[in-house]
Amino acid sequence: MKNLKNAFLLKQLYYLKALGYQYTSIVPYKEDESRLNLPYSLELLKKQARECHLCTLSKTRERVVFSQGNEDATIMFIGDNPSSSDESSGSIFTGRSGEMLTKMIENVLQIKREDVYLANILKCHTPEGQEISPKHAYTCQLYLFKEIELVQPRVIVTLGENAYYYLTGDDTPLHTLKGVIQTKEHYKIIPTYHPNYLLRNPSKKKEVLKDLQTLKNLL
Repeated sequence: MKNLKNAFLLKQLYYLKALGYQYTSIVPYKEDESRLNLPYSLELLKKQARECHLCTLSKTRERVVFSQGNEDATIMFIGDNPSSSDESSGSIFTGRSGEMLTKMIENVLQIKREDVYLANILKCHTPEGQEISPKHAYTCQLYLFKEIELVQPRVIVTLGENAYYYLTGDDTPLHTLKGVIQTKEHYKIIPTYHPNYLLRNPSKKKEVLKDLQTLKNLL
């Protein structure tokens, strides 16, 4: 929440600067709770995210790539950020990475892709070669937490280290956590590898299949 407040304050200062202010006696920013409350609807949340300009990624993006799937899903998959393919199509988890994730869901869990909820830490594609910035992640995190609140999944599968870290704040290396069920207040978390990692390291597919089997047994 602090990051959102700071973003509003920064936006106000940039606006004053654009008007030509160098010094001003304007009343300091005061929190307006009604502005900080995100909508209690995924459709309205999606609309707000598409109009979001709270971080610098809004200046370089082609379009916002919002989450997709069943709003009443039992399982939520969380990745890191949209790919260039996602940004071009406007859909989440496309291309070879998306095809692999779809096969994992349908062949191992034996449910349809549209029956789960797919999300990312970021809603905007990061420029090629640019790592996820904590500033961007913590700003966009508010949308993700609201989605979790609205969907109320029983299990969240985090795909990759970034997804797990920015969801939990735990920086334990993924290889020591992978596949271990962690219980939170309202849901369980199963960390595993991202499909992009599997494309570069096919030998790790067996480990992810084992993690998904753990999920299937849990359900």
